[in-house]
Amino acid sequence: MGRRGDGHRLIRWLWTSRRVDARVARLGLLPFAGLWRAGIGARNLAYDQGWIPVRDLPLPAVGVGNLTVGGSGKTPLSSWIAAHYIARGLVPGILLRGYGRDEVLVHRHRVPGARVVADPDRVAAAERALAQGAQVLVLDDAFQRRDVWRDFNLAVVSAETSHAVRWPLPAGPWREGLEALRRADALVITRKRADAGAALSLARKLAPAVDGPVGVVHLGVSRYEGLVSGRVTRADALTGARVVAASAIADPDAFVAQTKATGAQVQVANWRDHHEFRDEDVAWLAKAARKADFVVITQKDAVKLRDRWPASVPEPLVAVLDLVWEDGEDAITAGLDAMVTPIE
Repeated sequence: MGRRGDGHRLIRWLWTSRRVDARVARLGLLPFAGLWRAGIGARNLAYDQGWIPVRDLPLPAVGVGNLTVGGSGKTPLSSWIAAHYIARGLVPGILLRGYGRDEVLVHRHRVPGARVVADPDRVAAAERALAQGAQVLVLDDAFQRRDVWRDFNLAVVSAETSHAVRWPLPAGPWREGLEALRRADALVITRKRADAGAALSLARKLAPAVDGPVGVVHLGVSRYEGLVSGRVTRADALTGARVVAASAIADPDAFVAQTKATGAQVQVANWRDHHEFRDEDVAWLAKAARKADFVVITQKDAVKLRDRWPASVPEPLVAVLDLVWEDGEDAITAGLDAMVTPIE
C-alpha cells in the first residue's frame, strides 16, 4: 500500500485529536489560522459594504456549499436539487469550479438531464448552461462565492464535524465560522456515520443562526453495483468477506465505516481527494481484486475507473450513496420551488 493514506491520517490527527502533540501542532499553526480568518473577515466586510461588486447570473440560481473543507455531502445534495427541478419539468444547469473532473462526471452520471458546466468563472459557466437550454442553476461548492448573486443560498454542515476542533484553516477544517450562517437562506445538516440523534441535535443548535428552514439528511450506502455490469450486490454478501475499500475522496473515514458496517474484513486504500488514477494505481487495484473477495469503491471514483478497468479482472463494487431526508424536506423544497415560481 505504500503511504497513500498518510496525508489523510495526518490531517485527521491534527484536526480531531485531543492529544497534547496535536494541540501543540495546532498552536504552531495559530498565526496562519489568524491570517486566514482576518482575510476572510476583510473579504466578507468588503462584500457586505458593497465595495466589491456582485455580478448577476442569467437564470434563477441556488448556491450550495459548506463551512468546512471537503466531505460534507454538498455534491450529492446539489445532484438531488438538480433532480428535483427535473421532476418539476425544468432543465437544471449544474455549475462547478472546474477543479477535478470527477465531480463533473458524477453529476452527469447521477443527473443525466442536467447541463453540467465546469468553469472557475461562474458567470461564463452560467451563460454556457443557458445556451445549452438550462432554466435554473445549481452552483456546487459556492457558499463562499460571493462574487455572483444567488437567489437561494443553502449552507451544508456535516454532523461529523462536531468531532473536529473549531479552528480556522489550517489549524482546523473551518473555511468560515458559524457566524457565516447569517448569509444562508436554509441549512442542511448531513450525516454519514453520525447517528440521527446527533444530527437532529446539531440542527436544533444551529437553527437560531439561520434565517430560514433547517433540514437533516442521511447519506448512506443503499446497495452495491458492479462497476462495469451494474449488477446489484446486496450488502449482506460482504459479511465476513475480505474487502478492500479504496477511495480518493475528502472523507474516506465515513466510506470505510459504512463498508465495515456490512461485517466485512476491511483493508483500506486511500488516495488524496480528486486523485487521477495512474496506470500503476489501476494495476494495484486489479491485483487487489484478484486477491480479495471484493474491491469496493465510491461513485466519485467509479466514474474515473469505469472505462479503464481490465476486462479479465473481477469488477469492483460501487457503493451507491442515497440521500434520505430525515427532517425539514418540505420546508427546504418549498424554498427551492419558490425561487422558480413566477409571481402572479
